[in-house]
Amino acid sequence: MFNHFRQTYLVNFWDVGKAMIALAIISAVYFGIFGGVWAVTGEMTRWGGEFLELFGMDLSGYSYYKMQNLNGTPLTRTDGVMLIGMFLGATIAAFMANKVKFRLPASGIRVFQAIVGGILSGFGARLAFGCNLADFFTGLPYFSLHTWLFAVFMVLGIYVAVKVGKLKIFRPKVVLEKCGVNGKGIVKDKGRADRHFFYGILVLVFSIAWLIYLFINAPSFDLKIKASLLPLALIFGVAFGFIISKGQVCFTSCFRDLFLFGRDTATKGAFYGMIIATFIVFVLMLNGYQAKVVNFSPAVAVGAFLFGFGIVFAGGCECGWTYRATEGQMHFMIVGVANFVGTAILALNYDLMPAWFKDGAKINLLSEFGLLGGLAVNLCLFGLALLLVFFYKQGFFKRGGYNV
Repeated sequence: MFNHFRQTYLVNFWDVGKAMIALAIISAVYFGIFGGVWAVTGEMTRWGGEFLELFGMDLSGYSYYKMQNLNGTPLTRTDGVMLIGMFLGATIAAFMANKVKFRLPASGIRVFQAIVGGILSGFGARLAFGCNLADFFTGLPYFSLHTWLFAVFMVLGIYVAVKVGKLKIFRPKVVLEKCGVNGKGIVKDKGRADRHFFYGILVLVFSIAWLIYLFINAPSFDLKIKASLLPLALIFGVAFGFIISKGQVCFTSCFRDLFLFGRDTATKGAFYGMIIATFIVFVLMLNGYQAKVVNFSPAVAVGAFLFGFGIVFAGGCECGWTYRATEGQMHFMIVGVANFVGTAILALNYDLMPAWFKDGAKINLLSEFGLLGGLAVNLCLFGLALLLVFFYKQGFFKRGGYNV
């Protein structure tokens, strides 16, 4: 019984479409508890700012860091604990699946792509005040029109990056090598899977111990007291990280694989999940919840395009590089560091950008069209998006496939 459970749910990968739906539902519940969306680049920006402060840099004069609020530490902020939890959850899943193995980048050009793509995606995400999570997956169900602007330009950036990635200079070079030592084949380490599963259990035990510590030291439970929510932040973070690793969830692949191979499992799973989340969020908003509304501005469009281009050029979005880095892939560790650098570059230069570029109307669909009207508009946009995915896939295979 346990061996079947272990193999099916802890070792084997999950269907990416179902994983997307699960993430959407959990993220809506997260909103109901924390009052904010599941997002990561905002906290990454804080980490980058705190790293600069370690070297004596005064960030008090930078408006972007003021908006991000550097108060506290990653261990005292719910977003910080949640993000650390994501790394723990992804590490647990990677070890249990026997996927952890240190791997160097395949080539120098791949290192270049990791650095440039990581910086562009970090810069673009913060220019648009959100990444594929806050402005797309957990953004579209929250009725802010800027998220649809982000989605359109993110997809456009992904499309352009797919075209650029097909240039000869960026194509992977295949090298045939003899298998194993002196061509004698690979010697299988039969105990490796069991050892790695045990390592995963150890990380899980550490996570549980930290959770108990947070519960013991948390004040009485109150949604208005952030410190009392730290244990829940850790639980959600571990769950998010575990699911993205088991489902191999990378939002880069949602549209990149659609454009390259006509695969729409992840894309449809994401949209079905967001539709379900829309109804959950709608009920929460009927009961007084408010979601963040960002300016409908050129900055969102440009940021989304740079982000979309960057995640494909680098090979992974924030979710993608997180779980792949925990698997030991050096390429995605570089992407992660470059992402932090990109957020810092944007934050340090944000005040130099003209007001017309950053400003715009804040449009909430529920306020503009009424409660039922706003819900209907959002659902119609989701329906249109799914139709476009369907027709693109049909046309892709009618053209013979494998051509963007």
